[in-house]
Amino acid sequence: MKISFFSTKSYDREFFERANQNFGHELVFYSSKLNFETRDIIKDSPCVCVFVNDTLDQEVLTALADNGVSLIALRCAGFNNVDVRAAYELGMSVVRVPAYSPNAVAEHAVGLMLALNRKIHRSYSRVRNCNFSLQGLLGFDMAGKTAGIIGTGRIGQIVARILKQGMGMKVIAHDPKPCPECESMGVEYVDLTTLYSDSDIISLHCPLTHDTHHLINTEALSLMKDGVMIVNTSRGAVIDTCAVIEMLKSGKVGYLGLDVYEQEGDLFFEDLSDKVITDDVFERLLTFPNVLITGHQGFFTEDALRAIADTTLQNVTSCENGKPCENLVTPDMVVNK
Repeated sequence: MKISFFSTKSYDREFFERANQNFGHELVFYSSKLNFETRDIIKDSPCVCVFVNDTLDQEVLTALADNGVSLIALRCAGFNNVDVRAAYELGMSVVRVPAYSPNAVAEHAVGLMLALNRKIHRSYSRVRNCNFSLQGLLGFDMAGKTAGIIGTGRIGQIVARILKQGMGMKVIAHDPKPCPECESMGVEYVDLTTLYSDSDIISLHCPLTHDTHHLINTEALSLMKDGVMIVNTSRGAVIDTCAVIEMLKSGKVGYLGLDVYEQEGDLFFEDLSDKVITDDVFERLLTFPNVLITGHQGFFTEDALRAIADTTLQNVTSCENGKPCENLVTPDMVVNK
């Protein structure tokens, strides 16, 4: 099957071409994002492969269907950027990669916690300039502190295990469907109010839905401990960025680690070092010494890219051959959207 890839980088081509040796599909790569402006690029391709910042709303999907596209292959776990109901009404199938390497994202989340706490990013810059002062680099022992995890799917489970068994933290969690593995290791499930008020560190691992959009807002932040650490490696819009900025200014939020950002579509995955960033909210975030931002790299390991390529191409092969695909996204999976 001919597959048209959007939002691709050199590493996407490398891993997909390597994996395709076992599948034999025709791969066409585009560096541009898929959106309304680029919807008509596709010619004679029944499948498009997209990433987190491609836009597949009803208008784009209709244009794709008119161009003969019948399969949307997401090379990521989330599908909030796809109007799944519209796709099925147009006769399209949608598949995804639900679990490429949960360890990659979980380990990155914990890495952000450690870097923020011990000011590793600031210390690195100082030492490079031969400044060996410890002033302003004071951290805290994570052992014995309380971590609150929102969302205990595959990634959240691993974060819970690392923090509880590896670092000696008390771990509490919130999820509509409690995880037996977490419960067996002593994770206590609580309501959000309790999680907000009791946690020293809050780590976000929930999908972006109508219910989780701006879950971390002014009201939620007001319930948290003074100096709380918040880490988000899920989706940017789970956090109301402007509300968090106000709490950073007041000191209510003591540490903020982000691998995702609400308006990242115009920023992340590109080299903008010689450009003027016009996003004033993002620029304001960069002024805080207690904010650490990475550009959606939590997934970015060799293991994850290999798994993403293999699973994506297997999804396409199953659909092409009319076989059941366990990674099919169906309209009933869309919560309040």
